Amino acid sequence: MALVIPVILCGGSGTRLWPLSRAGFPKQFLVLSGDGSSQSLFQQAVERVNSLENSETMLGNTLVVTNDEHRFLVLDQLRELQKVSATLILEPTGRNTAPALSMAAFCANEIANEQDPILVITPADQTIQNKEAFANALRDCIQTVESTTNAIAILGITPTAPETGYGYIQRTGDKDQNNAFKVNRFVEKPDGKTAQGYIADGNYLWNSGMFVLRASTWLAALKELRADIYGASQKAWLARSEDSSAGSSFIRPGKAEFENIPSESIDYAVIEKCPESQFPIKMVELDAGWNDLGAWDAVWQVGQQDQDGNVTSGDTLLANSKNSLVHASSRLVSAVGIDNLVVIETADAVLVVDRSNSQDVKKIVAQLKTQGREEKNLHRKVSRPWGWYDSVDEGERFKVKRIQVKPGASLSLQMHHHRAEHWIVVKGTAEITNGDQVITLTENQSTYIPQGQTHRLANPGQGPLEIIEVQSGSYLGEDDIVRFEDTYGRN
Repeated sequence: MALVIPVILCGGSGTRLWPLSRAGFPKQFLVLSGDGSSQSLFQQAVERVNSLENSETMLGNTLVVTNDEHRFLVLDQLRELQKVSATLILEPTGRNTAPALSMAAFCANEIANEQDPILVITPADQTIQNKEAFANALRDCIQTVESTTNAIAILGITPTAPETGYGYIQRTGDKDQNNAFKVNRFVEKPDGKTAQGYIADGNYLWNSGMFVLRASTWLAALKELRADIYGASQKAWLARSEDSSAGSSFIRPGKAEFENIPSESIDYAVIEKCPESQFPIKMVELDAGWNDLGAWDAVWQVGQQDQDGNVTSGDTLLANSKNSLVHASSRLVSAVGIDNLVVIETADAVLVVDRSNSQDVKKIVAQLKTQGREEKNLHRKVSRPWGWYDSVDEGERFKVKRIQVKPGASLSLQMHHHRAEHWIVVKGTAEITNGDQVITLTENQSTYIPQGQTHRLANPGQGPLEIIEVQSGSYLGEDDIVRFEDTYGRN
């Protein structure tokens, strides 16, 4: 029985889906598929690959390679899934997908005790409409890898249009007993005329970025084709550390060593060099309603369109409008007489863009970065491992936050150099450390935390704790926190 280990590559920032997707809460954690599912793209990816287990396939723990800053988002979303066990590999910085897969391959080898597991690798930010067709295609890939030495199997997407935003795979010959074709070559994102030629040819498919191979095959191919990445990745893995927080374990590659790994994608580092090599590339065709949701136009395409071609979400009202995507997060959004537009509203930002230009949203994100604006990184409502906070108002020398703390959770023991805080309990029970005192407050009770005072907020109850926090002082930035103790291992 084959040992198959799912690998979820959960990096990336999804800048073209701003303002919903931001560095602190990227698109893979959003619910965007448009099929009525309440699951995020990441959760859907995890469940899809974990549906592969059958009498011929034994699934190991899912490996999730993600950024250290997103570890608690991953954990929160994994807890909502049933019967999924996962190991988190935390990247200290983004170095693209080749180093990420290398960490997973080293880890899988150790977990498997020299069984040479088969890795099923998928990005965390894609959507698939036909899950059964997806599972069948992956099983064909697994059989291909089992039956062919050093084989790498890739899913090629049946093209539906001459897209210029995807790479293409050229197949050759007839499919074999495992429904796999030989791959002749990979080609980069083409111009419109070239893409039209690919569609007319019939032997070019979109590159999905989903692969199946043995851990040993990836490491051997990387060592031969990009020895620099292999060597640096091995050093980072050997320098790893392991720790835990809130009952979950994390594997952390060596920080300095990981930062020295050349940043390269799986395709550039290895896959595109493999045709006609000792690492044969096979492709299984997938026609299952695939979309990588790379821009707002793609979200419109997979959404539930009304009779006028509009896709709406949240509190929206439209009149005389067609072929548009309108998303409301925090208030009523209305539109009259619009056509082919994307309108995205969040609590702190509004985006309006022609659907045909939705790829250019990344230019707005670049401007936000240049200007040092916080809207690039965080929403007004910010998730934390203990709950969330929402900055509802701000002015000169004051800020007002709504804070919710999960049952049994607590913030760090901390202090602030530049601000004082007033706390009012509006729901639940609060245990508050204020200097040398520990007090309990319930609804409609309040307390004051002087500037420079060591303090902590905790929820000892069985339900959520909600407070209103009023900050006052000369500086109210989030970096004015000195932590003394923290349940979640933050500095």
